[in-house]
Amino acid sequence: MTSVPLPTATTRWRCTLCGNLTRFDVTRSSKVVEYVHLDLAGEPKVEEREVVSETIESVRCRWCNAVDQIELVDRPDAGAE
Repeated sequence: MTSVPLPTATTRWRCTLCGNLTRFDVTRSSKVVEYVHLDLAGEPKVEEREVVSETIESVRCRWCNAVDQIELVDRPDAGAE
């Protein structure tokens, strides 16, 4: 399993197989701390959520189903600033 980096403000994902830039299935593992408020009926509601750590395990292209074929590329307007 290859680790896939998260896109940033200046990069985005691209499938190297078909060129897709917009549709991906992302499998991630997260460790979170949540503040859960239970109402008087016992219904839970998450009021605060802090992500302590997060790892992207895989990214699959929705167009061609390719896994491990995702790369980071520059966004078109990344150099405009």
